[in-house]
Amino acid sequence: MGAIDQVGAKNVVLGGLSQGCAAALIALLTWGGEPIAAGCGMCEWLPFRMPIEDIASSDSFEDNKDGVDDDLFDVSGERAERDAPTQAIAFLCEEIELAAKEPSLSFQRIPIFLGHAVEDEKVPIGLGCEAVSCLKQIRASVEWREYESLGHWYSGTMLSQLVDTLRNMAGWGDTQRASYDLDTESVTSDMEDVVI
Repeated sequence: MGAIDQVGAKNVVLGGLSQGCAAALIALLTWGGEPIAAGCGMCEWLPFRMPIEDIASSDSFEDNKDGVDDDLFDVSGERAERDAPTQAIAFLCEEIELAAKEPSLSFQRIPIFLGHAVEDEKVPIGLGCEAVSCLKQIRASVEWREYESLGHWYSGTMLSQLVDTLRNMAGWGDTQRASYDLDTESVTSDMEDVVI
């Protein structure tokens, strides 16, 4: 990730809208490097949500106290040694054919802001709620907001709350200010070393 080399991980935010958010969430969950400043998304959904939730909530992966691995096809014994979030991320990495390596839980140290329009006709808000529930189940730090009277898009209010929340999450505080023009829904910033 070139942006991290240029400005440092604590100045990088990864996010997207709709399908872009889905891709950003998968990238955050499989990120193995130093935690970045934050993740964000609008009109989100989470690919592979159901199997991730199944693995994360499975008693066979939580506190496997008897040491018996219920997966007859796992000859390595790794599943018995991994906690539920690690096993869920290992599944995800395997599904998307990421190079075989030990899964990282860096995403648990990356705060995530997600906003969804209540009247979204393309990605129903229920998919966003399910994504948030799944992310919290694997111990991601997620702030969720719903926006009334809005379809599959963003608003000036959503963008201003997103930027304010990101500033707080990333610890940028008052040293860097963002200005909002809510009439044109544009966001400008004097955060020169921040990649958004």
